[in-house]
Amino acid sequence: MSFADLGLSPKLLEAIAKAGYETPTPIQNEAIPPAVEGRDVLGIAQTGTGKTASFTLPMIERLAKGRAKARMPRSLVLAPTRELAAQVSENFEKYGANHKLSMALLIGGVSFGDQDAKLTRGVDVLIATPGRLLDHFERGRLLLSGIEVMVVDEADRMLDMGFIPDIEKIFKLTPMTRQTLFFSATMPPEIQRITDQFLHNPVQVEVAKPATTAETITQRIVKVPSKDDKLKRTALRELISHKDVKNGIIFCNRKSTVDVVAKSLQKHGFNARPIHGDLAQAFRMETLEKFRNDEVQFLVASDVAARGLDIPAVSHVFNFDVPIHADDYVHRIGRTGRAGREGAAMMLVTGADAKYYDAILKTIGAEEIEALDFDKFFEENPVSDRRGRGKSDDKRKRPARRKKRDDDTPAAAPAPQPEIAEAASDHDGDEASPARRKRGGEKKTARRRPSKAEPVVGLGDHVPAFIMRAVAR
Repeated sequence: MSFADLGLSPKLLEAIAKAGYETPTPIQNEAIPPAVEGRDVLGIAQTGTGKTASFTLPMIERLAKGRAKARMPRSLVLAPTRELAAQVSENFEKYGANHKLSMALLIGGVSFGDQDAKLTRGVDVLIATPGRLLDHFERGRLLLSGIEVMVVDEADRMLDMGFIPDIEKIFKLTPMTRQTLFFSATMPPEIQRITDQFLHNPVQVEVAKPATTAETITQRIVKVPSKDDKLKRTALRELISHKDVKNGIIFCNRKSTVDVVAKSLQKHGFNARPIHGDLAQAFRMETLEKFRNDEVQFLVASDVAARGLDIPAVSHVFNFDVPIHADDYVHRIGRTGRAGREGAAMMLVTGADAKYYDAILKTIGAEEIEALDFDKFFEENPVSDRRGRGKSDDKRKRPARRKKRDDDTPAAAPAPQPEIAEAASDHDGDEASPARRKRGGEKKTARRRPSKAEPVVGLGDHVPAFIMRAVAR
């Protein structure tokens, strides 16, 4: 089939062709026709199947007629993360190039004033994360009674992030007559309950079994003999140095690990940048844009970037950490091998990861993932033993009092300290704070508790003995 067979208008077909797409994906084939007819759609599809276009295209088709009212958007798209919401807005801009549709993006990290100004003018398409949407609603700046089409994208991710109560509340604020397009990679019981409650006789579209990996992705693992992070970083650098690696996303389980790995790669000359939820929104968006434009070769990411992001030409995905949740493995490696392209996924696996690795094998229906032969590499790069032997793990984990550094970089010599300090300040800073001065002078000497044998200075003989003993203690 072609896009012309899906019931789309000539203006939309022109925009699709200009974007470089010729043939619809399976989920687009099955979801777009009923969506154009106005029916509810329940789409079950893994990431990278083209589901964003399967709801943006019919929405543009429906919204081509009509006009938005102030503070009453005509359609609503809910996304779990800022990045996914921003990506959906890019799709609307691309496919709606020949339509005069207004759009607003309600996400964190952007001022309420700018967003409110757009809502006041009226928007045809409102794209939002649940929290920011409810913030605007509770401030009385937004009405949802005019919603004609509502989309929930990455519903299972919403469940993971605790957004289901918000989703239910938003559903109840929209008209019963709305059309609902609901997409999820998996269908756990809680998601099934939501669809049973809020969708009306939906057309169910399932283009792949839940939590399965694309056949276009070559999967490999590297068995690391130790959980030592320095050794893992060394092995990672060996993997990403291969000539076949054009670019890649490196996934870590913790935000702190993301920062450490990104910093280590930068110190060793790799063009890498971190991305996770604690970084400023402007930095995250800039990083993604640079990665898409090949200005950044490696993206070191937490799972905030694992789902829904449309970065079509990612050659490799590297799992620095084995994901704790097996479904996250599917979504992580789904960043490569998209839209029919071939991709590769590599994962570092230690003995401590056995439980999580077994869960991944069960989820993807595989007995084993082929292991790369790294024996010689680990012989030449043994486990770090710089912390000595015979000490308990707890003691060895206590860092020395020195500046934090990457393990692979020599430590700077400590600055020489004067043998005798001329004057010691009782706090950090050049001078005492006004509050401290008010409490009793700019500088106080430490108060020493007297011993029992010493007399207590300042008390007369008339003080009873039991008080003297108490003061001495």
